[in-house]
Amino acid sequence: MTETSPVIVVIEDDPAIRQFLRTGLGTHGFKVFEADKGQQGIIEAGIRKPDFIILDLGLPDMDGVEVIKVIRQWSAMPIIVLSARSTEQHKIEALDAGADDYLTKPFGLGELLARIRVAMRHSLSNPAQDQNGIFTTGALKVDLVKRQVFVEDEEIHLTPIQYRLLSVLIKNAGKVLTHHYLLKEVWGPSYKDNSHYLRIYMSQLRQKLEAEPAQPQYLLTESGIGYRLKF
Repeated sequence: MTETSPVIVVIEDDPAIRQFLRTGLGTHGFKVFEADKGQQGIIEAGIRKPDFIILDLGLPDMDGVEVIKVIRQWSAMPIIVLSARSTEQHKIEALDAGADDYLTKPFGLGELLARIRVAMRHSLSNPAQDQNGIFTTGALKVDLVKRQVFVEDEEIHLTPIQYRLLSVLIKNAGKVLTHHYLLKEVWGPSYKDNSHYLRIYMSQLRQKLEAEPAQPQYLLTESGIGYRLKF
Protein backbone atom coordinates (compact mmCIF):
# COMPACT_ATOMS: atom_id res chain seq x y z
CA MET A 1 0.00 0.00 0.00
CA THR A 2 1.33 3.43 -0.98
CA GLU A 3 0.36 6.96 0.00
CA THR A 4 -1.71 7.12 -3.20
CA SER A 5 -3.51 3.80 -2.60
CA PRO A 6 -7.23 4.03 -3.41
CA VAL A 7 -9.18 5.21 -0.36
CA ILE A 8 -12.53 3.76 0.71
CA VAL A 9 -14.78 5.01 3.50
CA VAL A 10 -16.98 2.24 4.93
CA ILE A 11 -20.17 3.47 6.63
CA GLU A 12 -21.51 0.41 8.44
CA ASP A 13 -22.74 -0.15 12.00
CA ASP A 14 -22.02 -3.90 12.12
CA PRO A 15 -18.49 -4.34 13.52
CA ALA A 16 -18.12 -7.83 12.03
CA ILE A 17 -18.82 -6.57 8.51
CA ARG A 18 -16.49 -3.60 9.03
CA GLN A 19 -13.71 -5.97 10.07
CA PHE A 20 -14.40 -8.22 7.07
CA LEU A 21 -14.21 -5.24 4.70
CA ARG A 22 -11.17 -3.74 6.40
CA THR A 23 -9.24 -7.00 6.10
CA GLY A 24 -10.46 -8.04 2.65
CA LEU A 25 -10.10 -4.66 0.96
CA GLY A 26 -6.80 -4.01 2.72
CA THR A 27 -5.25 -7.14 1.20
CA HIS A 28 -6.20 -5.80 -2.24
CA GLY A 29 -4.39 -2.50 -1.79
CA PHE A 30 -7.18 -0.26 -0.51
CA LYS A 31 -6.83 2.14 2.41
CA VAL A 32 -9.98 1.81 4.52
CA PHE A 33 -11.54 4.33 6.90
CA GLU A 34 -14.64 3.47 8.92
CA ALA A 35 -17.73 5.06 10.42
CA ASP A 36 -20.54 3.35 12.33
CA LYS A 37 -23.08 6.19 11.97
CA GLY A 38 -24.37 8.25 9.08
CA GLN A 39 -23.29 11.66 10.33
CA GLN A 40 -19.82 10.35 11.14
CA GLY A 41 -19.64 8.81 7.66
CA ILE A 42 -20.50 12.14 6.02
CA ILE A 43 -17.71 13.80 8.01
CA GLU A 44 -15.25 11.04 7.05
CA ALA A 45 -16.22 11.43 3.38
CA GLY A 46 -15.54 15.16 3.61
CA ILE A 47 -12.20 14.73 5.36
CA ARG A 48 -10.80 11.69 3.54
CA LYS A 49 -11.97 12.49 -0.02
CA PRO A 50 -12.25 8.76 -0.76
CA ASP A 51 -12.24 7.13 -4.16
CA PHE A 52 -15.31 5.12 -3.07
CA ILE A 53 -17.87 4.93 -0.31
CA ILE A 54 -19.36 1.63 0.83
CA LEU A 55 -22.62 2.34 2.62
CA ASP A 56 -25.13 0.38 4.68
CA LEU A 57 -28.67 1.76 4.59
CA GLY A 58 -29.74 0.67 8.09
CA LEU A 59 -27.71 3.05 10.23
CA PRO A 60 -28.57 3.90 13.86
CA ASP A 61 -28.79 7.69 13.48
CA MET A 62 -30.11 8.26 9.95
CA ASP A 63 -31.18 6.34 6.89
CA GLY A 64 -28.46 5.56 4.37
CA VAL A 65 -30.52 7.10 1.57
CA GLU A 66 -30.28 10.44 3.40
CA VAL A 67 -26.50 9.98 3.64
CA ILE A 68 -26.38 9.57 -0.14
CA LYS A 69 -28.44 12.73 -0.67
CA VAL A 70 -26.19 14.78 1.61
CA ILE A 71 -22.98 13.60 -0.07
CA ARG A 72 -24.45 14.18 -3.54
CA GLN A 73 -24.92 17.85 -2.64
CA TRP A 74 -21.17 18.33 -2.91
CA SER A 75 -19.51 15.28 -4.47
CA ALA A 76 -19.87 12.73 -7.27
CA MET A 77 -17.63 10.16 -5.57
CA PRO A 78 -18.85 6.59 -6.29
CA ILE A 79 -21.15 5.11 -3.63
CA ILE A 80 -21.76 1.37 -3.43
CA VAL A 81 -24.62 0.31 -1.16
CA LEU A 82 -24.36 -2.89 0.90
CA SER A 83 -27.70 -3.62 2.51
CA ALA A 84 -29.95 -6.36 3.82
CA ARG A 85 -32.84 -4.50 2.20
CA SER A 86 -33.46 -6.55 -0.91
CA THR A 87 -36.71 -5.25 -2.40
CA GLU A 88 -36.72 -3.52 -5.77
CA GLN A 89 -38.17 -0.37 -4.20
CA HIS A 90 -35.30 -0.08 -1.73
CA LYS A 91 -32.79 -0.43 -4.57
CA ILE A 92 -34.60 2.17 -6.67
CA GLU A 93 -34.66 4.64 -3.76
CA ALA A 94 -30.94 4.30 -3.17
CA LEU A 95 -30.03 4.50 -6.86
CA ASP A 96 -32.37 7.45 -7.46
CA ALA A 97 -30.76 9.24 -4.51
CA GLY A 98 -27.38 8.93 -6.25
CA ALA A 99 -25.88 5.53 -5.38
CA ASP A 100 -23.78 4.00 -8.16
CA ASP A 101 -24.43 0.35 -7.30
CA TYR A 102 -26.35 -1.86 -4.86
CA LEU A 103 -25.21 -5.17 -3.41
CA THR A 104 -27.50 -7.21 -1.16
CA LYS A 105 -26.23 -8.87 2.02
CA PRO A 106 -24.90 -11.50 2.39
CA PHE A 107 -22.26 -10.82 -0.23
CA GLY A 108 -18.88 -12.16 -1.31
CA LEU A 109 -15.65 -10.17 -1.44
CA GLY A 110 -15.06 -11.19 -5.05
CA GLU A 111 -18.35 -9.73 -6.21
CA LEU A 112 -17.78 -6.53 -4.23
CA LEU A 113 -14.33 -6.10 -5.79
CA ALA A 114 -15.86 -6.59 -9.24
CA ARG A 115 -18.45 -3.89 -8.48
CA ILE A 116 -15.65 -1.58 -7.29
CA ARG A 117 -13.72 -2.14 -10.53
CA VAL A 118 -16.82 -1.24 -12.55
CA ALA A 119 -17.36 1.90 -10.49
CA MET A 120 -13.69 2.82 -10.96
CA ARG A 121 -13.96 2.48 -14.72
CA HIS A 122 -17.07 4.63 -14.78
CA SER A 123 -15.59 7.30 -12.53
CA LEU A 124 -12.45 7.44 -14.68
CA SER A 125 -14.37 7.61 -17.95
CA ASN A 126 -12.93 10.34 -20.12
CA PRO A 127 -12.77 10.87 -23.88
CA ALA A 128 -9.04 11.50 -23.68
CA GLN A 129 -8.14 8.22 -21.96
CA ASP A 130 -7.89 4.75 -23.44
CA GLN A 131 -9.74 1.61 -22.38
CA ASN A 132 -7.00 0.80 -19.85
CA GLY A 133 -7.45 4.09 -18.01
CA ILE A 134 -4.35 5.77 -19.50
CA PHE A 135 -4.68 9.52 -20.05
CA THR A 136 -2.18 11.05 -22.46
CA THR A 137 -1.68 14.57 -23.67
CA GLY A 138 1.66 15.58 -25.19
CA ALA A 139 4.48 14.29 -23.00
CA LEU A 140 2.17 13.89 -19.98
CA LYS A 141 0.85 10.39 -19.28
CA VAL A 142 -1.24 9.39 -16.25
CA ASP A 143 -2.24 5.83 -15.42
CA LEU A 144 -5.47 6.47 -13.52
CA VAL A 145 -5.80 2.85 -12.39
CA LYS A 146 -2.25 2.45 -11.06
CA ARG A 147 -2.15 6.13 -10.02
CA GLN A 148 1.18 6.79 -11.71
CA VAL A 149 2.23 10.01 -13.45
CA PHE A 150 4.88 10.30 -16.17
CA VAL A 151 6.46 13.16 -18.12
CA GLU A 152 8.64 12.14 -21.07
CA ASP A 153 8.38 8.55 -19.70
CA GLU A 154 9.97 9.60 -16.40
CA GLU A 155 7.78 8.87 -13.36
CA ILE A 156 6.85 11.97 -11.37
CA HIS A 157 5.99 11.58 -7.69
CA LEU A 158 3.03 13.65 -6.50
CA THR A 159 1.66 14.18 -3.01
CA PRO A 160 -1.87 12.85 -2.40
CA ILE A 161 -3.43 16.32 -2.74
CA GLN A 162 -1.43 17.09 -5.89
CA TYR A 163 -2.63 13.81 -7.39
CA ARG A 164 -6.26 14.47 -6.38
CA LEU A 165 -6.15 17.88 -8.06
CA LEU A 166 -4.65 16.44 -11.23
CA SER A 167 -7.16 13.57 -11.34
CA VAL A 168 -10.13 15.97 -11.06
CA LEU A 169 -8.71 18.02 -13.94
CA ILE A 170 -8.18 14.85 -16.00
CA LYS A 171 -11.71 13.58 -15.39
CA ASN A 172 -12.92 16.92 -16.75
CA ALA A 173 -10.21 17.37 -19.40
CA GLY A 174 -10.95 20.22 -21.78
CA LYS A 175 -13.55 21.77 -19.47
CA VAL A 176 -13.12 24.99 -17.54
CA LEU A 177 -13.41 24.19 -13.84
CA THR A 178 -14.17 27.02 -11.44
CA HIS A 179 -12.11 27.72 -8.34
CA HIS A 180 -15.09 26.77 -6.15
CA TYR A 181 -15.62 23.47 -7.98
CA LEU A 182 -11.97 22.43 -7.65
CA LEU A 183 -11.78 23.43 -4.00
CA LYS A 184 -14.96 21.50 -3.24
CA GLU A 185 -13.84 18.36 -5.10
CA VAL A 186 -10.26 18.30 -3.77
CA TRP A 187 -10.54 19.74 -0.26
CA GLY A 188 -14.27 19.58 0.54
CA PRO A 189 -17.21 21.99 0.78
CA SER A 190 -15.86 23.89 3.78
CA TYR A 191 -12.82 25.03 1.72
CA LYS A 192 -14.68 26.50 -1.26
CA ASP A 193 -13.51 30.04 -0.45
CA ASN A 194 -9.85 29.17 0.22
CA SER A 195 -8.58 29.99 -3.27
CA HIS A 196 -4.99 30.42 -2.07
CA TYR A 197 -4.83 26.63 -1.50
CA LEU A 198 -5.63 26.12 -5.15
CA ARG A 199 -3.03 28.62 -6.38
CA ILE A 200 -0.31 27.00 -4.28
CA TYR A 201 -1.03 23.45 -5.42
CA MET A 202 -1.53 24.42 -9.06
CA SER A 203 1.87 26.12 -8.97
CA GLN A 204 3.39 22.96 -7.47
CA LEU A 205 1.82 20.81 -10.19
CA ARG A 206 3.15 23.08 -12.91
CA GLN A 207 6.65 22.92 -11.42
CA LYS A 208 6.52 19.12 -11.63
CA LEU A 209 4.67 18.62 -14.92
CA GLU A 210 5.36 21.57 -17.19
CA ALA A 211 8.58 22.12 -19.16
CA GLU A 212 8.11 25.87 -18.64
CA PRO A 213 5.89 26.43 -15.58
CA ALA A 214 5.55 30.15 -16.33
CA GLN A 215 4.14 29.28 -19.76
CA PRO A 216 2.14 26.11 -19.07
CA GLN A 217 1.22 23.80 -21.91
CA TYR A 218 -1.27 21.61 -20.03
CA LEU A 219 -2.52 23.33 -16.87
CA LEU A 220 -4.10 26.48 -18.20
CA THR A 221 -5.50 29.42 -16.24
CA GLU A 222 -8.90 30.78 -17.20
CA SER A 223 -8.59 34.31 -15.84
CA GLY A 224 -11.04 35.09 -13.06
CA ILE A 225 -12.78 31.71 -13.42
CA GLY A 226 -10.53 28.73 -12.73
CA TYR A 227 -8.38 26.23 -14.59
CA ARG A 228 -8.52 23.88 -17.55
CA LEU A 229 -6.46 20.84 -18.50
CA LYS A 230 -5.71 21.08 -22.20
CA PHE A 231 -5.65 17.90 -24.28
